[in-house]
Amino acid sequence: MSEVPLKPLGKEEIRKLELALILTTLTRPDVIEKIRSAEDKLTWLDSLVIAAAALARDKAGYPVSVIAEELGRSEITIRNHLAGKTEAGKLVLESYEILRSAGGTLSIPIATSSEIEFLRKRIAELESIIKEKDKTIKILNEKLAKVKHYLSETLKELS
Repeated sequence: MSEVPLKPLGKEEIRKLELALILTTLTRPDVIEKIRSAEDKLTWLDSLVIAAAALARDKAGYPVSVIAEELGRSEITIRNHLAGKTEAGKLVLESYEILRSAGGTLSIPIATSSEIEFLRKRIAELESIIKEKDKTIKILNEKLAKVKHYLSETLKELS
């Protein structure tokens, strides 16, 4: 856990807030899913990074014109991010609220090696179960084919 300046003073604190916003946003399950399903992942991630950079500078009191110049984007784009009119801007604003409600404490859930090992074992167990179920399905399909064949033959005899 690390303390994040919510009202940064100076470049170093802006950088810390910017990174905290990026990390908080990128570790959210809903955002991870949006990234997975995004058609152009690089553009989408770039928008998130720009929105985080813009918000960090805004919280430091930078005017929109300076933010736009520093980030190489138009003032309209920066205003849209800051107002939450873009998806990236909305997500970064939500992440800022998460940080603010946590008192500026950045907490990123990272799995321990024992948790990872447990998950690996569980995955192996589930894969084994799936293989067994696949075998059962194959056997049942073979039996079903025999029953269908028997019924077909029986219907031929009856007619």
